[in-house]
Amino acid sequence: MTIALSMGNSIYDVTGRQKNDAIQKGNTHVRIDVHTHAQPPEYLDILVNSGRYEVSGDEETGLIIMEKGSRFLTITPQMHDVEQRIADMDRDGIDVQILSVTTPQVYFLSGQPAIDLARRCNDYLASIVQAHPDRFRALASIPLTANIDEAVRELVRCIDELGMVGFIIGANIDGTPIDDPRFDPFYEEANRLGTTMFIHPMAPAGIEVMNQYALAPLVGFMFDTTLAVSRLIFSNFFGRFLGIKVIVGHLGAAIPFLAGRLDMGYRAYPDCQGVTRAPSEAIADLYLDTVSFHEPALRCAIDTVGVDRILFGSDYPHVIGDVTKTTDTLDDMLGRRDKRKIFGDNAAPLFGLEVDGGSGLPLIGMLTD
Repeated sequence: MTIALSMGNSIYDVTGRQKNDAIQKGNTHVRIDVHTHAQPPEYLDILVNSGRYEVSGDEETGLIIMEKGSRFLTITPQMHDVEQRIADMDRDGIDVQILSVTTPQVYFLSGQPAIDLARRCNDYLASIVQAHPDRFRALASIPLTANIDEAVRELVRCIDELGMVGFIIGANIDGTPIDDPRFDPFYEEANRLGTTMFIHPMAPAGIEVMNQYALAPLVGFMFDTTLAVSRLIFSNFFGRFLGIKVIVGHLGAAIPFLAGRLDMGYRAYPDCQGVTRAPSEAIADLYLDTVSFHEPALRCAIDTVGVDRILFGSDYPHVIGDVTKTTDTLDDMLGRRDKRKIFGDNAAPLFGLEVDGGSGLPLIGMLTD
C-alpha cells in the first residue's frame, strides 16, 4: 500500500499538519535527512549508570559524555523530544528523518543487557515511526556485543516485525574491528535480507590522547570510519555481501580523499590483494551522507562516487550537526536536478519511500506491505 502525501497549493498536507517554511517559500524537492539521532529517555540513565563513562553538564543544556578523559558525545534534549524534533523539521524544511541511536550504540553493554537495551531502543524508534509514519523511518540497533545468533534474531525482528528500514553499525564494535569474522553470520543474514547498513563512528582507538580540543568527535571519529571502511574493502566484504547497501556517515570520512592511495596499496601489498576488485571500484558503490559542511570535500565525494550516491544528512540534533549549513552548501554548489537527487531521490528507494515529481511538485509516499 502507498500512502501518498501531496504537497500542492494548500499550506497544509493531507495529514493536516502545516507545511514547512521551505515548501511554503517554493522549495519543490523532498528532503530526506538520513543522518539523525534519537533514543529512549532511559538510554541515558543506562549509559550514565554503566560506570564506564565520565559525565559533566546537565540535561537542560546537554550532558557531555567522556571516555578516558576525552569528550565524544553530547546528549541534547531533542534526542528525546519528538514534538520538538517535528517542529525543528518543519522550520528547517525537512520532510522525513531517518532515526538511529548515536554513539556508543548499545556496545557499552554485553550479553543479555546489550540485547535488552537494543530491543528497548528499537521498540522506541519503531513507536515514533508508527505515531508519525509520514515523517520518520528508523534504523535498528544490533547487540553485536552479545551472542551473534541473538544479533541475527534482533535484525530479523526489526526488519520483519517492526518494519525498520535497515540497521546502524559502529565503525568498531567496542574495540573489535568491523570486519572481524565473528560478525560474518550477521552479515550473511543482512545480505539475505538485502537491507541497508549505515556505518557510524564510535569512540576511536587512541581516544585517551584526544582529551583536548574535542578531538575525538572532530578528528577521531573520521579516523574510526576511515579505518572501518578500509578494513571492509581489504577483507573483501564488498565482494562477499553484495546484497547489503552501505551508507557511510560524515561524507565517508577520508575515504574519498584516499581512494587512489588505497588502490596503490592494492597493487603493491600482497595482503591487500585478496579482493575481487580494486578499492576505488568498491568505494564507487558506497552511499555517502553530506555531514561535512565543506564544499571542496563535498565536491571530492561527488567526483569519487557520483552524485547518485550522495545522500542528504545533517547529524541532527548533535551540537556539531547543522541542517542549515548543509542545505545552504548544497544550494550554493549544485543545480536543481542534482539537488533533487541528493535531498531525496537518492535516499528514497533505500528506505522504502516513493518520490514522484511528475506533477512538478513533490509527492512522497511511504511504501508498506
